[in-house]
Amino acid sequence: MRALKIKVCGMTQPANIAAVAALPIDYMGFIFYPKSARFIDRPNTGSVGHTIKKVGVFVNETADHIAQKVAESGIDAVQLHGNESVELCANLQKQGLEVIKAFGIDENVNWSAIAPYLAVADYFLFDTKSPQHGGTGQTFDWKKLKEYPYKKPYFLSGGLSLENIQEAATFNDKRLIGLDLNSKFETAPGLKNIETLTQALKIINNE
Repeated sequence: MRALKIKVCGMTQPANIAAVAALPIDYMGFIFYPKSARFIDRPNTGSVGHTIKKVGVFVNETADHIAQKVAESGIDAVQLHGNESVELCANLQKQGLEVIKAFGIDENVNWSAIAPYLAVADYFLFDTKSPQHGGTGQTFDWKKLKEYPYKKPYFLSGGLSLENIQEAATFNDKRLIGLDLNSKFETAPGLKNIETLTQALKIINNE
C-alpha cells in the first residue's frame, strides 16, 4: 500500500491539538471560516511541532486577512474553499505558502473549470459539493475521480470514516496523495476522537 499524506482538519481545543499532534500525521487544519462549526480565530499551534504542516482553511477571504492569520498562527499552508482567484493563489505561493485549492464535487462537476489553477496550486482537495463549503460529513461518488483529466495530485475529503477509510486508502489512482479526516472522527465539532483516529491510521498504514 502506498504511503498517503494524512491531514486532520477542524482543530479547536489546545489539549486536543496536542493529542492529535502526537499521532503520525502530516497536516493539521485550522478553519478560519466564521460560518463553520469548527471556526477558530486564534488557534494555539504551539504544540503542533515542526514535522506537521499547519494549514489555514479559508473561504473567499482577502489576501490581507489571510496574511494576518498566517503571521499570527505560524501557518505553513493555505486551503482555499471558495471562489478564490488564480491571482490570489499565485500570490500566496510567492509568499512561500503551500496552496491547497479545494473544489466541491458532484455529478455535474466541470473539470475544465479547475484547469486555470493547475499552475498556482501545490495540490487540489476534492470534497463533497455543498453550500457551506465542506464540513458536511457526506461522501461524493468517488467514481467521478476516474474522469479527473489532470496530473495534479489531490487530497480526498468529505465523509471519510472508519467504515470507508480502507476503501479510500486503496483507491486506485496514483494522483491521490492524501486523505482529509474531519467530522467523522469527532466527539463534538472541533474535538477529535483520538481512539478512532488511531484506528484509522492503522488501517491506512496497513498495520
